[in-house]
Amino acid sequence: MSPPLLTHRLARPWLVAEFPRPLRALSWAPHRPGLVETDLVAWREVRDADLGPDFDAHDWLAGQMAGRGMADAVGLLTSRDVSSFTLAEAETEGIRAACLATVGLGNAERAGDARQPAEAHRPLEKPHIGTINLVAAVSAPLSEAALIEAMSIAAQARTRAVMESGRRLPAAGPATGTGTDCVVVAAPPGDVRHAGLHTPVGEALGRAVHDAVAEGARVWMRAYGGAG
Repeated sequence: MSPPLLTHRLARPWLVAEFPRPLRALSWAPHRPGLVETDLVAWREVRDADLGPDFDAHDWLAGQMAGRGMADAVGLLTSRDVSSFTLAEAETEGIRAACLATVGLGNAERAGDARQPAEAHRPLEKPHIGTINLVAAVSAPLSEAALIEAMSIAAQARTRAVMESGRRLPAAGPATGTGTDCVVVAAPPGDVRHAGLHTPVGEALGRAVHDAVAEGARVWMRAYGGAG
């Protein structure tokens, strides 16, 4: 039996995803973005009150990560309660995928539309709770180009789940994401050249990401829902 693609441990304000061995990861995370090798991805939960205009998220997070001995990990920030995480797995033709996500839709936006005013981001009579952060791993050894293609599949699956959630913006329509989403996609380095929607990689990855984000969105909508 194959080991899990990722395991997780929770100790608020931290949620940590761990791969069984270092993988090549692609992201725009605030700590160690870009194309890096790592065996850890860590979420740091923060309060909305901490995220003022003078808050230097990158420097602060770098210090927090170093203090926990995770300077070489990819680091994410969220105001969502990290204990609300969701995990989904999928397999297609022997290719496995797993996704760990935290989902908040208080910061929802719609791609291509004008940015929403601050009041539109607040669910009715509820606190501002925030964003979508996810890490997805696949078992297939992907080329660099295929990893980039896999990122596009993960983003599509995230967007599909958000649009299906029922989260709507005033006078705009269904949300497609939030203003501060972050996606991390990881795989062993290798020579698999394609990871699109017609491939087992794309199918397994898309389903794992969709299912994790969809479940997280359902939890958020039950707690905070409404059009905002």
